[in-house]
Amino acid sequence: MSIYASTARFDGARVLSEDDLRKLAPSVFATTAHESRSDRFQPIPTIEVLRGLMAEGFMPVGAKQSRSRDASKLDFTKHMLRLRRIDEDHTLRVGDTVCEILLKNANDGTSAYDLMAGLFRIRCMNSLVAQTGTIDSVKVRHSGDVAGKVIEGTYRVLGEAQKALVAPAEWSGLTLARDERMAFAEAAHVLRFGDAEGNVDTPIEPAQLLQPRRYDDRADDLWTTFNVAQENVIKGGLRGVARDANGRRRRMSTRAVNGIDQDVKLNKALWVLSQRMAEIKGVQSLAA
Repeated sequence: MSIYASTARFDGARVLSEDDLRKLAPSVFATTAHESRSDRFQPIPTIEVLRGLMAEGFMPVGAKQSRSRDASKLDFTKHMLRLRRIDEDHTLRVGDTVCEILLKNANDGTSAYDLMAGLFRIRCMNSLVAQTGTIDSVKVRHSGDVAGKVIEGTYRVLGEAQKALVAPAEWSGLTLARDERMAFAEAAHVLRFGDAEGNVDTPIEPAQLLQPRRYDDRADDLWTTFNVAQENVIKGGLRGVARDANGRRRRMSTRAVNGIDQDVKLNKALWVLSQRMAEIKGVQSLAA
């Protein structure tokens, strides 16, 4: 499932309460480490970090938690929150991009405290959103000067998130030729369906990643190409015809990417791919 409900809105009514968070991601409230951790492991209570960020105006608008085969880890395992400055949202319109902060953490040893910057694009009149990328990352291990590193990392990522807002304007002005769009799709195709060696075994064709899901996304610029490919990669639903072990044809449909780590990994890779394409087209990397 998406980190957002289908009714995601851009106003204060969408802010998640602590009761909401307890239902969506109970491990957010872990203040101690799971019993499997050693004494060297210093838990980072997500709820304490969150309350501090909320005091600075950043509100939780999305949350999800990983599954765990070990029932004892359900209250400690990996989770991710999305935070947004709600007081800025009144100026947003369809097609605009909003800056957010992604916070990933776990107190069972499955994740460091990871703070990332993200961008989201408002995609239609009922304010549904499509993830457009994650940039930069600050990881804090559960040892040493945890508190100091968390505070320092937060401000660093806030700065990077603001800088990334230039991407929609710059990339929207870069028109891609047909062969450039196909090169982008082929690279995204390997990212999504390739194995560790880059081999791809799927009936899904690279060109399917360029098929827009709405009329307004029928454009050839880099920003739109990135968004269309990203949505097709993450949300699934692409149809193809495969053959089973007996050679019989069967229809198949790609699944949505639900895992927290795979979601973040694919988004970062697509973001870097877009940066490199922008550089080829003469726009300096945002990381510079």
